[in-house]
Amino acid sequence: MSGAGRAVLGVGDRLQFDGRSWAVGGLQGVRVRLVDDAGDAQVLLLAHVLASPGFELLEAGPSPARLDPVGLIDALPATVLERARQWERHVVEVQTGLPPDAPAGVRPREPYDPARHTLAQREAVKAAELTEAGQPTSAVTVKRMRLRYRSEGLWGLVDHRATRPVSSYGRVDDRVVAAVEAVMVTETGESTGTRSRLRHRVEQLLAVEHGPGVVPMPSTATFYRLAAVMDAGRHTFGEATTRRSLANRPARPFTRAVAVRPGELVQVDTSPLDVMALLDDGVTGRVELSVVLDVATRSICAAVLRPQGTKAVDAALLLAKMLVPEPMRPGWADALAMARSRIPHRRLLDLDARLEHAAARPVIVPETIITDRGAVFVSETFVRACARLGISVEPARPGTPTDKGHVERTFGSIRTLFCQHVAGYVGPNVTRRGTAAATEAVWSLPQLQELLDEWIVAGWQPRPHEGLRDPDAGGRVLSPNEMFAAAIAAAGYVTLPLTGTDYLELLPVEWRTIGDHGIQIDYRHYHSPDLGRYRHGSSGVVGKGKQWEVHYDPYDLSHVFVRDHQCGGWITATWTHLPMVGQPFADFTWRAARQIVAARGGDDTDETAVARALDDLLTRAGAGPGGDARHQRVAARTRAAARPIPSTPPADPEEPADAEEEGQDLPLAKVIPFGVFEPGDERRYR
Repeated sequence: MSGAGRAVLGVGDRLQFDGRSWAVGGLQGVRVRLVDDAGDAQVLLLAHVLASPGFELLEAGPSPARLDPVGLIDALPATVLERARQWERHVVEVQTGLPPDAPAGVRPREPYDPARHTLAQREAVKAAELTEAGQPTSAVTVKRMRLRYRSEGLWGLVDHRATRPVSSYGRVDDRVVAAVEAVMVTETGESTGTRSRLRHRVEQLLAVEHGPGVVPMPSTATFYRLAAVMDAGRHTFGEATTRRSLANRPARPFTRAVAVRPGELVQVDTSPLDVMALLDDGVTGRVELSVVLDVATRSICAAVLRPQGTKAVDAALLLAKMLVPEPMRPGWADALAMARSRIPHRRLLDLDARLEHAAARPVIVPETIITDRGAVFVSETFVRACARLGISVEPARPGTPTDKGHVERTFGSIRTLFCQHVAGYVGPNVTRRGTAAATEAVWSLPQLQELLDEWIVAGWQPRPHEGLRDPDAGGRVLSPNEMFAAAIAAAGYVTLPLTGTDYLELLPVEWRTIGDHGIQIDYRHYHSPDLGRYRHGSSGVVGKGKQWEVHYDPYDLSHVFVRDHQCGGWITATWTHLPMVGQPFADFTWRAARQIVAARGGDDTDETAVARALDDLLTRAGAGPGGDARHQRVAARTRAAARPIPSTPPADPEEPADAEEEGQDLPLAKVIPFGVFEPGDERRYR
């Protein structure tokens, strides 16, 4: 049996049987009804017909009805569509005897009457009619159009020369297109070049792969047009940073990071702040901003400013800050209190007493933190702190900023909503920087931190965010505080109190022995009377022998904290040369003092000499801008990093218990300081 290997017959099929042409009129079980061209019919066994020596499938019947591609038909030129509709009238008349729009009760024209003429005869008549009308057509063409209409509908009658896709590359040789594609890929990581360089490299590649002169190059103008078309979405001739960022996009479609409860997914990152800060001695410099963002509510859980060169301890302290409420500060409007916000303050107060005088910034305990692969966030200090707090850390894939796109976008929002309104704004790059940006800086780092904290409470948390919409309220845009209130109503509120001892646990660790002169770290000696009984003794920690666990704050090296493995608690040890300096200092300040001693030909391991140089450095730099600029900057960074944020205002009268219910104006919230904001106070914990 011929005919595309069909296993069975279908109604409408035409076949050769017993020396005659038949059409399949019906099928029932194992029987088939055959009708010849004269209208005579007979019912036979299907197996008998298929096994007949003269059986042959001449023409398959119509395929199941299929809808016309309406969109493609509507896009056709008017002349092409009109010609297809004319062919539809002719084909339908040949098939049924009547045109599509024939009125009811009208009889077919005599040459197209199916009761008197066969289908082949009707096709021949239609071909002669069209030829006579000035459209030369053969019966074979009419039959072909009829079969197309039966299988594809009106779309099968369209002249598809008008629907052929047009190449975006014109008539340029495909080998040239492939070479341009290959060269553009190799230029992703290179410095940006011109189109003439691209043309030169394409010519070289074609000569290597196909031989010199084998592949014809298009004209310069045509090549430049080709390069412009193929450069779409690549940024080959633009900024290199943008090109690399675009190349890092995943091949699959972008999908949103989905989080339905506060803390389920938190993203953290550090970026330079686009504001110059004024340090104590008048030296201005850029600072770095570290942000923790909750994806579910878009709340900025914590934001910390530090001098450039963020350390692992800064990331650990960032965790500590997000786990405690933001206290109300002196001078803040009472409208910034959590009691006045959309957050259900009175209900949460029953669960967490720390919220009594807190500002309107949610306290969110993270479950999973997405970080980049910077040294700060993959450090032992940060990972250990997260592990101790029960937080899962997931580093983003290398070179894939889209893994933490929410916090990346937040930096842009902070630039436009906060930074550009602050004195000393420098813009995102040097091309947008003003001529006097450095001289306009008037805020110190602690002051800038206070401004940022106040803006987060007043400008970010109550501001509607386009990424937060309520599907039950017609897609109304919600603020982070409103989203937090809705989320905790469904998911609940989780607390994780952080004590002063927890702060010490977040500090970096060194293991040191306790000798006659106390503990030595980087040629500095620390001692305390409580260490006397442990001199040259074992800590009792398996594998550490006589080494003891020492925690230190890189921004205040005047004290270290030793874990008492024998009696429990902590022992605060003071630097033995602290009276020579009289003020806190950071690790980078100590290194600068050692470099001064070494530059003078002295011994940079001599603790006394380095202490004198350190005191001299801080004294000279603190006197004003007349000293060495580099030393001024070191001293200013030390003060900026070590200065605590003001936290304890005068006591306010107690808040009336029924003020919130009666809608009365509440007094300024009473501020309760938290130890995490006062690193120096943690020395009291032992």
